Amino acid sequence: MEGLNINIINLIFMIPALLFAVIVHELGHGIVAYRLGDDTPKRAGRLTFNPIPHIDPLGSLLLPGLMLLLNSPFLFGWAKPIPINPANFKKLGYRAGMILVSFAGPGTNFLFAVLFAVLLKFLADQTTLIKLAGIFGAGFVKSIIVPIIIFLKYAVSINLILAIFNLLPVPPLDGWRIIASLLPPEIERKVEPYEEYGFIILIVLIAAGITSYVILPVYKFFINILLGF
Repeated sequence: MEGLNINIINLIFMIPALLFAVIVHELGHGIVAYRLGDDTPKRAGRLTFNPIPHIDPLGSLLLPGLMLLLNSPFLFGWAKPIPINPANFKKLGYRAGMILVSFAGPGTNFLFAVLFAVLLKFLADQTTLIKLAGIFGAGFVKSIIVPIIIFLKYAVSINLILAIFNLLPVPPLDGWRIIASLLPPEIERKVEPYEEYGFIILIVLIAAGITSYVILPVYKFFINILLGF
């Protein structure tokens, strides 16, 4: 996904891949919270694949669009955070529950990156393409299988980048929530007031390109394992 080129073909595949990634990310949080005893996500109507309740104008539309215009080396965004109430985590308790719920979002993205990579390598294999062409015809491969392969390439990359990005130890990202939940309660209370500045810090890090230096090496490591390029 390095050096994104803006054209209508890219957008046709990239936007659905990004929307899918941010939705399953939040669903990961919500489903785990629900399994731990918190029905807040369900009552808020957020345990759904319907994109409308999940879309965040800034994170799902404006930021990805800006990154495309700036020819960013990678693309990411976010959906509306799923509301949870840690007080309802009866099965694990507040701190362990928050760690598990926080990790569930990036973990879900990484899981789908792996699943999509397996499917991509199968469909893109020359033997598979020849067999499919022999059964359904070359037109089927060109009009159906090739677009699926292109989508899967973007889906693997975006899910992987979203998983890595959200594990950065910067509020309000999941990586920070995991670290905060591991801190002694007295230290967590002391740093809590500074979390409101996390979004500003995050934007500065993105604008300065610092996040790229952190994300891209990790991304390249995993993408080489998953896809071998």
